[in-house]
Amino acid sequence: MKIAKGGLYWIIPSFLVTLFFIVLTIYVNEPIKYVILFIFILALLISFVLLIFFRDPERKIGKGIVAVADGVVREITKENDKDVGKSIKISTFMNIYNVHVNRMPIDGVIKEITHHDGAYILAFKKESEKNERIILLLKTNIGSIKIIQIAGTLARRIVPYVKKGDNVRKGEKIGLIRLGSRVDIYLPTKKIKPITVKVKDKLQAGEDTIAEVYD
Repeated sequence: MKIAKGGLYWIIPSFLVTLFFIVLTIYVNEPIKYVILFIFILALLISFVLLIFFRDPERKIGKGIVAVADGVVREITKENDKDVGKSIKISTFMNIYNVHVNRMPIDGVIKEITHHDGAYILAFKKESEKNERIILLLKTNIGSIKIIQIAGTLARRIVPYVKKGDNVRKGEKIGLIRLGSRVDIYLPTKKIKPITVKVKDKLQAGEDTIAEVYD
């Protein structure tokens, strides 16, 4: 199983703790041994959950503009964004069991990348826009688009894989959000056909088409 860049920092300590407790059972007597065994099983379960969370499967890149994140579409709204102008915003909520590696929706150049510290509100709430977040402004053949990676209540860091000036191909990895989180994408209304997703749709980053570009 391939592990996402930035995930080993969590997985290795978890397995080391698990190993420590299983070795400890050799040197303790009952009833303490049963307590240690319980902690070992709990630590082992956490380690496997982290393995699932930080998995990074290969993806077959889809047509058109593709999803940035795995998860469920929570909201689709019309916006007048200061950077993109009249746009469609698609918000995707990423649960803990989703793949948390985000991908580029369309070929483009990273014009700006901005990190904001913030709170840790549940990612599916409107107020989560105050959470820690990274804002990427992209220059593409359809104009400017914007991606906002938002940390959730359990997440403590967003790990970017790109920097300002990078030329990134559609489907390439742009970052990782640790634990539950949300990703918003702003697409210019005049440059795209009606979007191909709706609220409650499940998406896979890089594979599922969310919009088609006018010829």
